[in-house]
Amino acid sequence: MQVVDPHVHFWDIDTHHYPWLAKPGVSFVGDARELAHNYVVADLVRDAGDAGEAGDAGSLEVLKVVHVEANHDPADPVEETRWLQSLADGSRERKGSAGGGWPNGIVAAADLSRPDAPEILAAHAAFANTRGIRQILNVHANPLYDYVGRHYLRDDTWRRHFALLARHGLSFDLQLYPSQMEEAAALARAHPDIPVIVNHAGMFVDRNSVAGYRAWREGMRALAACPNMAVKISGLAMFDHEWTVESLRPYVLQTLDTFGVERAMFASNFPVDRLFGSYGALWRAYADIVSGASESERAALFRTNAEKIYRI
Repeated sequence: MQVVDPHVHFWDIDTHHYPWLAKPGVSFVGDARELAHNYVVADLVRDAGDAGEAGDAGSLEVLKVVHVEANHDPADPVEETRWLQSLADGSRERKGSAGGGWPNGIVAAADLSRPDAPEILAAHAAFANTRGIRQILNVHANPLYDYVGRHYLRDDTWRRHFALLARHGLSFDLQLYPSQMEEAAALARAHPDIPVIVNHAGMFVDRNSVAGYRAWREGMRALAACPNMAVKISGLAMFDHEWTVESLRPYVLQTLDTFGVERAMFASNFPVDRLFGSYGALWRAYADIVSGASESERAALFRTNAEKIYRI
């Protein structure tokens, strides 16, 4: 099976500072202490290779990858992009090496509420493989699930700097909860020239109640009504640590029904989701769930949508 993986994280804790890995803890997404080690191109190559030997029914060939910011040192967000570009340039120079140009696309970090956000965006955009920006926006009334404790979507400075993405031809990776989706949809409607990619199928966190399911379903519909929105089906294991194909199936199919095959793509969220399963098992689960889709639909979900949306 050939895939393009549009949501991976690389980090090198020997040479760079990641505050969450320097002092790892346990949260609803798992035990970060198990992630406090380097994860670079060779590690993803190994994880993909463990899915089976070439030619086997279970073999997996990763054609291209997109790196999404890994909560690098907020004092120097551009350094992460500089490092990632050097990885991509280096692997291209070593012709025939595993990974060839990985990461093919970079979704960089920027705090759009900062006064120097325009300069940071320009610095990121100067690198050849930069395709977009992510700033985590998750706010929740329950402290267990709250990431940032601040409603950036309501901040005038943040919104003004968000508009600058169009100037640099950058997309925005949108990580949020269902309760924030109506506001995010309004933002997307106000900026139809900025592509927005919903991360992790909308992070359906309040899944144990009818109201929670309704908020996710209706919020995703509001997002999907914006033509400039797409979605990554990824990160499901963060909320389902004992996942099975059947436990993932309803979330995958509901997301596909909402956005349509033409605006959805599968992704791994590795190595974070590695806490709860192997790389090959995750991709085989996706393949099982959409086994009834046409060949062109499967190609779109596993490869071509990611290539088109991230321009890789």
